[in-house]
Amino acid sequence: MQLVRLETTPDVATLTLDNPSTRNALSLDMMHQVTAAITQAGATQARVVVLAASGPVFSAGHHLGELVGLTLPQATAFFEACVAMIRAIRAIPQPVIARVHGPAAAGGCQLVASCDLAVAASSATFSLPGIRRGLFCHTPLVAVSRAVLPKRAFEMALTGEAITAEVAAQWGLVNRCVPDDELDDAVASLIRLLVDEGSPYARGLGKQTFYAQVGLPEAQAYELAVPMVSLNAVLPDAQEGFAAFVAKRAPHFTMGPHA
Repeated sequence: MQLVRLETTPDVATLTLDNPSTRNALSLDMMHQVTAAITQAGATQARVVVLAASGPVFSAGHHLGELVGLTLPQATAFFEACVAMIRAIRAIPQPVIARVHGPAAAGGCQLVASCDLAVAASSATFSLPGIRRGLFCHTPLVAVSRAVLPKRAFEMALTGEAITAEVAAQWGLVNRCVPDDELDDAVASLIRLLVDEGSPYARGLGKQTFYAQVGLPEAQAYELAVPMVSLNAVLPDAQEGFAAFVAKRAPHFTMGPHA
């Protein structure tokens, strides 16, 4: 069953969770299909990837029905598939924007937190409600606790209470909260900034370096960042940017996401 749609243009690849009958629950098949679609989108020359959802719910989280009766190895394989999906988002060079409407719960909240950027409609909510079903949101909390202050994330997981999109923006879980009827325009505006400005290849290097250094002590972070910025500086796009600055003209970048 096709649970994910992937649509591409020269600049944008849009991946849509497309199983509204289950509230876009993250079944094993859904997670495998998202991983494959993200990887496929990342291999294109598109400059931005958008992660969206059909129906009234972004994602209700892990498909709890599939967890009934599992052995420990089967449960491990299920959650490892979820981690593989998250790693696919981080592995591609393009920025991934979550377009969020309606509830994003548990693994759905984890998906949002794992995207590079996120825009939420004011009707969106975010929660880690597993505790109410006897399953603490261990893996979703990994992503959420790296997007918001640890005590905020831990409160979400301990209580299971949902937060609004406005609060999610205040806490840093999403970049922008907009009225529902402005969601598409807000996503499009962010896409334009990413497509019209800057070097796609430099942006991909920046994404790679950001996630590699962000959790390191400062000294180790600089040890990683200096070789990357030095490499970036000698590449054609950076040299073109420097020359354009000196000549007081607009740069013309020629390197795609994959050079």
